[in-house]
Order: sequence, then structure tokens, then C-alpha cells
Amino acid sequence: MRTVLTIFALCVFSIGTAQTLLRPDRVFDGMELHEDWAVLVEGNQISAVGPIASIKTPRRTKEIILKGTTLMPGLIEGHSHVLLHPYNEANWNDQVLKESPVERAVRATVHVKNSLMAGVTTLRDLGAEGAGYTDVYLKKTIEDGIIPGPRMLVAGPAIVATGAYGPKGFHDGVIVPLGAEPASGVPEVIKTVRRQLGNGADFIKIYADYRWSSGAPSQPTFLQEEIDKMVETATSAGKYVVAHASTPEGMRRAINGGVETIEHGDGGTLEIFKLMKEKGVALCPTLAAGDAITQYGGWKKGIDPMPSRIKNKRASFKLALESGVDIVFGGDVGVFTHGENYRELELMVDYGMSSLDALRAATAVNARVFHLDTLGKLQKGFLADIIAVEGNPIKDISAMRNVRFVMKDGIIHKVE
Repeated sequence: MRTVLTIFALCVFSIGTAQTLLRPDRVFDGMELHEDWAVLVEGNQISAVGPIASIKTPRRTKEIILKGTTLMPGLIEGHSHVLLHPYNEANWNDQVLKESPVERAVRATVHVKNSLMAGVTTLRDLGAEGAGYTDVYLKKTIEDGIIPGPRMLVAGPAIVATGAYGPKGFHDGVIVPLGAEPASGVPEVIKTVRRQLGNGADFIKIYADYRWSSGAPSQPTFLQEEIDKMVETATSAGKYVVAHASTPEGMRRAINGGVETIEHGDGGTLEIFKLMKEKGVALCPTLAAGDAITQYGGWKKGIDPMPSRIKNKRASFKLALESGVDIVFGGDVGVFTHGENYRELELMVDYGMSSLDALRAATAVNARVFHLDTLGKLQKGFLADIIAVEGNPIKDISAMRNVRFVMKDGIIHKVE
């Protein structure tokens, strides 16, 4: 019996320390592109990166030739809603009001798998949108190995000012489930932050502005003191706050309150973006969401004239680039199809960012902004979240559509 156990232990040790050499045509390490490099993986960590001739491989190292590809860190999606699906399939109101959390969770198991197969090895989910803490439990099932999916950072329900969020349009005697948790006043917002963190949220998402009535322009929601206290409460618990904000005043309050990222930022001015840079607040522009929603509304992209919403977004993104603010890769996936995360990268480049900077945003920059110390780069000692795409995405960002290899935590999920 002892002999059998010893043999079993040796086998487990051997499997756990297996080494794999990945040999593509080129390597993007999260910052720069290198030719004739390779990456050696041991267990779930990167043990060597560099020119092929410099890497010493132990006996029995498995070698995977990825001819014609660029090897790079797994994508870190900065703004996803895994419990939503495209609005041209069902609008947001119908998803919140008519689809049960169980149905939405089942859909989400498909969404996270599709994301992983598209090269997203980590994603930040920005709110369950009426499905409570379903994202927390979805994260747990991935961590427990029940379903395949990216590493997840989840916000839980998110927090809105009382009266500011939907679904709306019902008379005052009708009670409907809301897309986020309402709160007002300093004591209540503190309590809500603590409750959400206690229920498993990795960070807090707030809505710093929103439409107070259907069809109206967005206006600020929370008072400055409310935002200040939510940030203070989260920070004291070792967490952080991000803010949905699209108006200059909503953005200003969130920035001064100490949030770490501004989501959307459509109405950002050069002054606001410079303030973000000064305060160390990053921008997640979610270009792909606006692009998709405008097309759902009837815009025939490439045929019809460019709508004002798209023109304005291009202009604000240009100002953000000019300011030098950190730009986060995050498309608001769920508004459009999960697994098509490449749309955001293509639009970042189309709107004026270099391909190299867009790829840095999706890897090393997002890892830094999201406090992921061992992700986002192909570097010795980092976790083995690695993908390979066909071609060279720095020459042509559309190469990100063709993911041929996916490894997460040292485990291969896809190889073509």
C-alpha cells in the first residue's frame, strides 16, 4: 500500500511540475514585441522568457510549435457583464424583468467559456445588472473547476442613487427588480458598501451620473460626500471603487472622491482627463458598446454618415489620448457578443491609439491598474496566462480575432 501511494505521489509531483516550451514566430511580452523568442512554462508559472537559444529546457520538456503566431499574455477584459447578452437579442429591461437569475446564470456559463476561448484569461465584471450576487457564485464555480472561464473580479449588484436607475416607466404602486442596489445618504451608502463587500464583491461599482428619467440627459447622482464615504469605506477594507460616469460633473465628483477607474467617460473634457491623470485615475472608454448600440438603432456602419454619438466619442477619446491618462481595455461586453472582445481593440486603434498601446492596455496596463501583480506580462515568475494569435497584431490589430492557443494558469484550454 505504501509503495502504491509513493508511486501516486511521484506521478502527481511529475504532473504538477511538467514543463512546456512555447515556440511562436514572435512574442509580445506585454510591453514590446520580440522576434525568435520562446516561453518556458513550469506548472502554472512562467520559468523563462527570451531568445530561443538562451532558454535551457530540462529533459522531457513538451514543446509546442505555434508557427505563424504571436505569443502574448492573456487578455484582461476591463468591463464585462457576463449576465447580459446582446441588446439586439433582448433589450436591457426585458433581461432584467423577464429572465430569471437562473436562466441568466446558465447563459453566463456559455459567455465565460466563449470569452476564455477568445483569449480573455481575466475579466472584470462590472455588475450583475439585477441578478444579485450571481457573478460572485459564477466566479466560485470557475475557481472550483466546475466550468471553464477566465479569472474573475466581480462587483456584485453595483450601487446607484435612489431613484436614478431602472427599469423605469411603471406607476408608483408597482415594485420591479432594479439593475443595481439603491442607496442614499452617508450612513446608508456606507452600509451598502460594507454589505456588498461582505457578500463577495471584489470591488465596488457606483453610478456617479445617470438619467433621472427615460430619455433625459445624464445628470450627477451621488453627492460628493456620499462618494467620498463610499471610497473611504471600500479602501479601509482593502478594496477600491470604480464609477460609471459620462458627464463632466459626474466624472469630477468621482475623480475627487478617489475612484480608481472612470467607466465610459463620453463627455470628458481635456480638463477632466488631465485631472484624471493628475489623480492617477484610469479611463475605460467602452468604445465598442456605443458602436454596437448605435448599430442596433439602425446605423449602417460604413454606409450611413457617422452619427453624432460616434463623432462625439471619437472626439473625447482623442482628448483622452492627448491628456496622457491611463486607458483601460474594456468594451462593456454583454452589450455585444461575449467572445468578440477584439471589437474594443479594433476601435481603440481606429479612434487613434497605436496597436502597440492598445495591446499594452489589454495586458500590462490593465494588470497594473487592477492590482494584478503577477499577470499581464510574459515574465519569469508570472502566472502562465498565455495566448497566441494568428499573424502580427501590432501590424494588423484584426489578428486578435484569430486566437489559436489559450493557456490559463498553466492549463491549455485551446490549441489549433
